[in-house]
Amino acid sequence: MSDTKSNDKEPINWFAELRGLGIMLFFVLAFHSLIAKPFYIPSTSMLPNMWVGDRLVVSKYPYGWSWVSASFHLLPRSDWRVAGEDPQYGDIVIVVPPDRAEDYIKRVVGLPGDRIAIRDGIIVLNGQPVKREIAAPVVLPVDDEQLCNGGPCLDSFFRFRTQDENGTPIYEIPAFRETFPNGASFKVIDYQPGTRGDFMSEITIPDGHVFLMGDNRDHSSDSRFTAGLNAENGLGGPVPLTSVGGRAEFITFSFDGTASWSPLSWFSALRGDRAWNSLRPQIIPAGNSEES
Repeated sequence: MSDTKSNDKEPINWFAELRGLGIMLFFVLAFHSLIAKPFYIPSTSMLPNMWVGDRLVVSKYPYGWSWVSASFHLLPRSDWRVAGEDPQYGDIVIVVPPDRAEDYIKRVVGLPGDRIAIRDGIIVLNGQPVKREIAAPVVLPVDDEQLCNGGPCLDSFFRFRTQDENGTPIYEIPAFRETFPNGASFKVIDYQPGTRGDFMSEITIPDGHVFLMGDNRDHSSDSRFTAGLNAENGLGGPVPLTSVGGRAEFITFSFDGTASWSPLSWFSALRGDRAWNSLRPQIIPAGNSEES
């Protein structure tokens, strides 16, 4: 009697395979919803501190969790919040507007209970103007494919187009540095005086709400403007903290406008000096100033 070796393979246990895939997907979604998620900058509203093409990490837990925390906004809108903490002046946050399920990214400039107004572009908090100083100009590479996708906001950038010492085309845009009562300090762009966003009558921010603005004050749909696709695409005033989904922490990598679907283009399009830049505001001690 001779031994024979079976060539039969064990049948695939599809239930086990699907269960393993489901468990893995559950943990990915849990991490994405509760801990951190990636984010892509698609617009110029946060120039000069975030560029179109930046990829960054948003932490989901600093302000607690609410309906907005769930991946892909799967939960219905609600007013509950667990382990909630208030943001600080200068924090960059992601927020969902009141009329649609998409993420905006803006900066906190007003906290619950604050009185806030805007006069000639200057934020007035509780009756006191936020400190604003002329800063060194913002230098941006000429990347017309990304800056507003060739849209109308490029028209206002063109007057700042020049060359660096090597003859490379750049934009050199005037900038200011704002410093808030907690010492949070950052650059902003505001080169079109007299626009509608430069004036706002004083309001009081309700409890559980924050007032958000983009760093590119001339091209940002934020709390200054009404919500709605047929209106101004803004946030409709102060935003409930239950609609704030996390805090921007740092840039992981960034591509310029030459990147395409081909991986071969990614290396030349990579902006190496953008990687790992912190997105937390600089804190300037009282009595000091910063010019850069």
